[in-house]
Amino acid sequence: MASLTTDPLFIAVVALAAAVLVLAVAVGALWMKLKRFLVGSGASDLEGSLRAVTSDLSALRAFREEIEGYLATVERRLKKSVQSVHTVRFNPFKGTGGGGNQSFATAFLTESGDGVIVSSLYSRDHVSVFAKPVKRGSSEHELSDEEREALEESMKGVA
Repeated sequence: MASLTTDPLFIAVVALAAAVLVLAVAVGALWMKLKRFLVGSGASDLEGSLRAVTSDLSALRAFREEIEGYLATVERRLKKSVQSVHTVRFNPFKGTGGGGNQSFATAFLTESGDGVIVSSLYSRDHVSVFAKPVKRGSSEHELSDEEREALEESMKGVA
């Protein structure tokens, strides 16, 4: 009688058992890869996974369109907001007492050069405040030297 380790039937059974074990490991690895590939909650097949991906893609497109619309409105509002401010302080009454440069001219401009120049003249008795509109970098009202300087410096900030 041949020994058990040299018996052809025993060798065939061991070889088949080893093959079954290797195939079981391979099937398990493929199953794990398939689970990672199938996206979405409850997706059990490729069609369900593709439906989930398509749904996510549609949601992302809708979100992108919403964000693009929002950014367009922000851009429109930003163009109308103050983009540049410059202040010039001065003493309108040269050499008449202390207090220094309490008067000022400030230009507030949008990206297109529209805005306003606010001026203040300070004296001991009262304060006068003036506002002059600006369109495309110039005013139809006569500007003082200080107002003109404030406008020119503010225009540098939007150019």
